[in-house]
Amino acid sequence: MANKKRDSELFKTLRESGLRKRVARTLSQSAGRGQRGTSPASVSSPIEKLRRAASELESRVGGASPRSEAAKKAAGTRKNNAAKRSERAKKAAKTRAKKR
Repeated sequence: MANKKRDSELFKTLRESGLRKRVARTLSQSAGRGQRGTSPASVSSPIEKLRRAASELESRVGGASPRSEAAKKAAGTRKNNAAKRSERAKKAAKTRAKKR
């Protein structure tokens, strides 16, 4: 009886957090079926998918990630270096033109 109560409590919790009824039922029923210390694949696989989805949402909502900040800095550096290179090329072209 305690198992059913625990399953129904888990089911209610999952439903309140926004999971669909079928997914919540499957997870709550199979959560108690694993042996001690291990979780069955029917539970661990959806948990991993939910974690990935949550981290994806956090990264999209949280703003720029450190990786995209680094990419922006690198793009700025490339732009500055290209401007310097262009300026030097123009100066060199003027110098060559004077010699002729």
